[in-house]
Amino acid sequence: MNAILKSKEISIAMIVLLLCITLTFLSPYFLTVDNLLDVLKGNAVLGILAVGMTLVIITGGIDVSVAAVTSAVCVIVGKVMMLMPDHPISILLLFLIGPFLGVCLGALNGLLVAKVQIPAIVVTLGMMSIINGLVLYITNGQYLNSSSFPTVFIKFASFEMFGISIIILIFIAVALLTWYILKYTLIGREVLAIGGNKDSAIRVGINFDKVQIFVFSYMGFLAGIAAIAQTAYTKAVDPNGMLGLELMVIAAVVLGGANIMGGRGTILGTVLGVLLLGIVQNGLILAKIDTFWQKVFTGLIILLAVSYDHIQYKRSKDKLAKIEVEA
Repeated sequence: MNAILKSKEISIAMIVLLLCITLTFLSPYFLTVDNLLDVLKGNAVLGILAVGMTLVIITGGIDVSVAAVTSAVCVIVGKVMMLMPDHPISILLLFLIGPFLGVCLGALNGLLVAKVQIPAIVVTLGMMSIINGLVLYITNGQYLNSSSFPTVFIKFASFEMFGISIIILIFIAVALLTWYILKYTLIGREVLAIGGNKDSAIRVGINFDKVQIFVFSYMGFLAGIAAIAQTAYTKAVDPNGMLGLELMVIAAVVLGGANIMGGRGTILGTVLGVLLLGIVQNGLILAKIDTFWQKVFTGLIILLAVSYDHIQYKRSKDKLAKIEVEA
């Protein structure tokens, strides 16, 4: 029981709860079902990408190309939809095409990191620049709006189950699937083993290159899913709409308790980190804080939360080292 109460997830959940109570006093509109569902819907794409980023960060990697990959898939999906028949099978095809494209781009990142042994930050920065440049060249910075999309996709984007948007349901499904992979599959256990102790994991026979390729490919897979969710949310394709989102994705994962250097992270923590960011931004909007102050305040929260987490983690390591020396 004490271990549960001291867990990182409980700490984040308590912060989220206190923040909700505070914002309820600041704005009577905050603690309403519609507003809370809007917060979830507005941050579902961020959440999908953050869930994938969790696996990358656990293994000690980083992927700053996620927003660029998602934008690229959005553009391709938008172009493909313009050619598709107005039939339900078009939605199924989108969920095959989008993730497939994402996996291809993610696997390319993984191969360069694992086989060519280029640092992940270098590979994904280069990929981000290449993809953003190609997307702007192909689209000339122009939007694709809903008038170009099949009616069946617009209906899909507006679909709700028990009042919950399909976009939120996709986010929940992705989080549950990834949690299951980490907890109950061999590759998931290998990801956690490498996160726990890379050298020991390699010594017991875990293929580090295979795991790296998997986590980057899975990140690409979820970027493909996120592209469909983003297109459904905006009912349009904006080539510049996701610039800078990769920083928020990484921030959500780190706020959720993951160690940016690798070795630590959970799906529940990441989901709570996404909620924390979403609630902060929503609360600042309801409080009618100017946009530039919203960014400053959000940045401060991220900096303070990550600093506190790093200090606590360092203290626990120092305490463990002291115990080992005394023993």
